[in-house]
Amino acid sequence: MCSMKLHPIQEHLLDVLKRARNNPLTIRELQDELGLSSTSVVAHHIKQLEKKGLLKRDPANPRNYTVVGDEDGVRITYLPLYGLAQCGPKGSLLDNDPVDKIAISSELVRFPMEQMYLVKARGDSMLPKISGGDLVFVRKTNTADDGDIVVCVNEGEALIKKYQRDKKQVVLSSLNSEKYAPFTAAEDFRVEGVVKGALSYRF
Repeated sequence: MCSMKLHPIQEHLLDVLKRARNNPLTIRELQDELGLSSTSVVAHHIKQLEKKGLLKRDPANPRNYTVVGDEDGVRITYLPLYGLAQCGPKGSLLDNDPVDKIAISSELVRFPMEQMYLVKARGDSMLPKISGGDLVFVRKTNTADDGDIVVCVNEGEALIKKYQRDKKQVVLSSLNSEKYAPFTAAEDFRVEGVVKGALSYRF
């Protein structure tokens, strides 16, 4: 532990962050671990540790931090998790507030975290690559290339599908093609992002 005087909560928080570096905790999990009244109290003490030079944050993503003196540990970032149940008022999945923030090791993602978000897959239409319940890593973009797996909005519903352009129309297909037939995208179709990977994760 460092030699400067720390609030007992901050000492405990540093210890927890070091122990959990290979199994990152969410802010809410840190709240439970520390026995604090709210996540805002956790955020306050994280900010105080940063001011004291004991935590380092990525300027491009302030939720991505490491404990100073523990730089060989895994860097943590918190990615927003959006559900796939409904879309926002403008027909965009991202118009909704995230349903959660998920702590992810930066080693799992090889592109800028600020471009990323997560969705929770449902159903079996994208087997064998994506299973129901998987966390799907999505890079924010409104364009896609033929063959990309995308998160999209179609007829007001958020979907994960394979994107293909056939002349002037877009065809959406499932990887589980024996069970699900391809279909033409509707007028309200829009790409919300390109899938970059999936992680088996059970809530």
